[in-house]
Amino acid sequence: MRINLLGKNIELTPEIEDYVSKKVTNLSKLLVKIEEEGGETNINFEVSKATKHHQKGVIFHADCKINLGGENFYSSADEEDLYAAVDAVKESLFREISKNKDRRLTLLYRGARSIKKMLKGLSKRNPFTGKY
Repeated sequence: MRINLLGKNIELTPEIEDYVSKKVTNLSKLLVKIEEEGGETNINFEVSKATKHHQKGVIFHADCKINLGGENFYSSADEEDLYAAVDAVKESLFREISKNKDRRLTLLYRGARSIKKMLKGLSKRNPFTGKY
């Protein structure tokens, strides 16, 4: 797993780098199982400040793009606090990755049930072609 951290209009301090890497490694619980199946994980994380002259309001922006061997996940957030923006991005990516994982398992189980029905003779539908 490679993590690329980029800062725009903001200096990346060691505290910011540690916080972002900690949040990204929390996502690795989901990513490890996908990595074991094959493929490399590239994580591009970007933190930025909207402009240098704003002092209050929504001025911090965080982006994260994860490439899992062909599958892409992306999230971004704008917040008043940099750490809140990073947290929002992490939560959004966690939901998106787990939803994709559930979708793949559901399709696998549906296909298995269809093959089982066909082998028992309950259904004449071919699960591979979808024709009767």
